[in-house]
Amino acid sequence: MKKTDHIGVAVKSIEEALPFYTNMLALTLLKQETVDSQGVKVAFLDAGNIKIELLEPLNSDSPIAAFIKKRGEGIHHVAFGVSDIDQRMEELKSKGLKFTSEGSKTGAGGAQVAFLHPKQAHGVLYELCDHDFKGGSQHE
Repeated sequence: MKKTDHIGVAVKSIEEALPFYTNMLALTLLKQETVDSQGVKVAFLDAGNIKIELLEPLNSDSPIAAFIKKRGEGIHHVAFGVSDIDQRMEELKSKGLKFTSEGSKTGAGGAQVAFLHPKQAHGVLYELCDHDFKGGSQHE
């Protein structure tokens, strides 16, 4: 792992949540985008040495919508920056770890992402995030 890249926070509405982060905490909004393949709208905020990623479900079928329904708004995942996500996934699979999907997928900002299954990580959803993905075996 290169670094902790960001912390994902599930929210019902980015528009309603943003004033807390930008006005109250004085964090800088870096960008907003929609990631249709993940069923989310995201907003990234600069929190100094880490980013905060707000995740709003696009519809009731979104995994974020299911998370909010079950657990309410709050911390959804912790993302680690990695190099060569496919190699890192194979290394972790060889140690017996499982992922929530077979391969990496395109996430926010064009990064390739994959999530470790939280049952193996003491209830924490960890994301591997490769911002420098060069191709390879992307699986949807």
